[in-house]
Amino acid sequence: MRPRRALISVSDKRGVVEFAKALSDMGVEIVSTGGTAKLLRESGIPVKEISELTGFPEIMEGRVKTLHPKVHGGILADRSKNEHISAMEEFQIEPIDMVVVNLYPFKETVKRGADLDEIIENIDIGGPTMVRAAAKNFKHVAIVTDPADYDKVVKELKEKGEISLKTRFYLARKAFNLTAHYDALISEFLYSIDETGKKVECRELPNPLTITFEKVQDLRYGENPHQRGAFYREVFVDEPCVSLSEKVHGEKELSFNNIYDLDGAFNLVLEFDPKSDGVACAIIKHANPCGVALGSTPQEAYEKALKVDPLSAFGGIIAFNSKVTKEAAELIIQRFFECIIAPEYQEEALEVLKTKKNLRVLTTKGLKGLERRGETSPFDYRRVVGGLLVQDRDLITVLPEKLKVVTDREPTQKEWEDLLFAFKVVKWVKSNSVVYAKDKVAVGIGVGQTSRVDSARCAIEKAQMVGIDLSGAVMASEAFFPFRDSVDEAAKVGITAIIQPGGSIRDKEVIEAANEHNMAMVFTGVRHFRH
Repeated sequence: MRPRRALISVSDKRGVVEFAKALSDMGVEIVSTGGTAKLLRESGIPVKEISELTGFPEIMEGRVKTLHPKVHGGILADRSKNEHISAMEEFQIEPIDMVVVNLYPFKETVKRGADLDEIIENIDIGGPTMVRAAAKNFKHVAIVTDPADYDKVVKELKEKGEISLKTRFYLARKAFNLTAHYDALISEFLYSIDETGKKVECRELPNPLTITFEKVQDLRYGENPHQRGAFYREVFVDEPCVSLSEKVHGEKELSFNNIYDLDGAFNLVLEFDPKSDGVACAIIKHANPCGVALGSTPQEAYEKALKVDPLSAFGGIIAFNSKVTKEAAELIIQRFFECIIAPEYQEEALEVLKTKKNLRVLTTKGLKGLERRGETSPFDYRRVVGGLLVQDRDLITVLPEKLKVVTDREPTQKEWEDLLFAFKVVKWVKSNSVVYAKDKVAVGIGVGQTSRVDSARCAIEKAQMVGIDLSGAVMASEAFFPFRDSVDEAAKVGITAIIQPGGSIRDKEVIEAANEHNMAMVFTGVRHFRH
């Protein structure tokens, strides 16, 4: 198909002058609207106004300009059907062989914080209608929605004298992907507000669910080398996270597993406020923490976290909730780690970290937006074959005043501090999980066992392997104890207090076990399963 007439109407005007000039030089008549027509005319390109084509002026501040039979008839006509050709002749409809359209900047308008009226005005109606019409009729019409494709189209026209069916189909697929993405963005935004434009506190789970993501990068592979992988990002996310982080060092690209572990590590340290709780450091390996600690400085927090399980830390991911110092960096480079993520770094720290060429260093550029955590990215998605599980993100914080002491003995002040620390850590450990904590260090971590008592024993064994004394430590479980056996195991190594959700039919038995061992036990009423 060699185009004779092209309709050009774009919001993103990158490259459009050069593209239109190339088409015009090849004898293509240019029809355009509004600002695009003005720009092309000022650039010396012959342009026919859309009103000349339709015989009808643009009205309602441009809301209605291309919604006309002479536009859509010219786009949608099937040139292989005599009935369509006859209709065009009868109603004096001129064929439109190419449509060059990109849409009103809805996403950008939302992101810059415009008011609701302006956002609504940036919901494009005529653009998506023309795009869909042209894409549907790709056998006869070329639809160009991406400025990156201008050179491809011009090159093919110059070399072959036409736009091939293969290229028109390629362009049509991109066009439908664009309109689907665009409408999903509008739906997502509208579900985030009420009719006055105010943000809703708890988003509805709509039926059907439409979600959309933008590709950040292709990955070398997925979880394993035989699986393809790519990294996508939510469009309106606006909180410190790995999706918005910037890699400031590292020769290798991030892998699928790197990104997954970075997400878990950074979310774990964000459980702790650097101003009130102190500096948090987490070391993650295969989606589970193998060391977590609080300290007064990054180097102190790192050293404490590393001592928990230095063997497993090899090749792991490190996260901090505060600026990384030169002293911490000098310790980190003494071992092999895959990645490090933090809000920011001292310049001297970056210089030190950059001496390790394969260490990927990521920054979230501060913690701006942390107070809105979960507001712009409220859901957690889990894929199953043929379906998708959707839930609210687990962002609940257990408040001390909501806890219930269920044993004869109440926790001491030190035990309270360690209990709250441990329960924040166990939230990010794969279930069934148990965490022992002492002096705000996760000194024993039992991960992903099929019975809770096995997690309790595993955490003890890991601690004992590196010579950690668990006497005086506390214990956290992300779900209730179905039996008293885990409590008995903990008592053998000197655990003095336990925090758990409660809710088992054997709670009474479990509480009695704690009383027998003179342990304090606290119920949270909140479960943190993590599959």
